[in-house]
Amino acid sequence: MQITSLPHIDEHTTDIAAEVDDVWRGLGEELDGAFSHTGFAGYARLVGAADRTASGPRPLAAGSTFPGFRVVTAVPGQELILQGRHRFSSYALIFRLDPGGSGRSRLRAESRAAFPGLTGGLYRRLVIGTGGHAVGMRRLLSAVRRRCEYRS
Repeated sequence: MQITSLPHIDEHTTDIAAEVDDVWRGLGEELDGAFSHTGFAGYARLVGAADRTASGPRPLAAGSTFPGFRVVTAVPGQELILQGRHRFSSYALIFRLDPGGSGRSRLRAESRAAFPGLTGGLYRRLVIGTGGHAVGMRRLLSAVRRRCEYRS
């Protein structure tokens, strides 16, 4: 499924006191650490994710994978697009970086997903309807911000 045809779920933004290159590096490290965690790998197997292991180049580049995701686009300092699928959903996370001037950056995370069928609809209620996805995205962006600002 094409990413542009996936329905928009939400977008989260955080401002970071660091240059875009530092945020890019921090984003890659945080994603790699968060999604390669043993618990997430087990979850990816449980739901039948297409990508279940970390592989490919690091820092993240097109073709890199970690449980649940494959990097389809990596433009350092600008955009990182992850795509995945499993039994209940096809989805994408699109991260965009904007320079904010004076050593600041804005990191945006857009989520897109389709949840086909009855089981997909139930999964959507569980993940999106409960607010769990939004909490997870806010935590991820906060972790990137802390990682980058701590280095600065």
